[in-house]
Amino acid sequence: MRARKSPSARRFASVRRLLAILLLGMVACAGSTERSMEVTATAYNSLPQQTNDDPRLAAWGDILRPGTKSIAVSRDLLELGLGRGVRVKIEGLEGEYVVLDKMARRWTKKIDIYMGTDVAAARRWGKKKVRITWKEKSP
Repeated sequence: MRARKSPSARRFASVRRLLAILLLGMVACAGSTERSMEVTATAYNSLPQQTNDDPRLAAWGDILRPGTKSIAVSRDLLELGLGRGVRVKIEGLEGEYVVLDKMARRWTKKIDIYMGTDVAAARRWGKKKVRITWKEKSP
């Protein structure tokens, strides 16, 4: 038969568990900084009339498929840590979007949200100012 722990021993064990969980969370977040900024957001589709060559081919060679939650970013955002594969939260949209494409050099502080072949959804989205959030890896 096991001996019962005193109330103070049980509290101490609970505190130790809580500290371990907090420490694991800190280790998981180590090396990353959360960044946030306001950008102009538009939408695009993978259709021949909206691109030069293969409408499914993104700038880094990724193949875009309807249903993929991805964005293209203006080149200035690349310098802020929004490179290929970075996960981004977009104000007003659920889930995370992955940076898989980049835009022409003429754009600044802008993202383009991929909406597959749904032109109506892209038109409904239009052009908005939104806040985006992402985690930037420390060097």
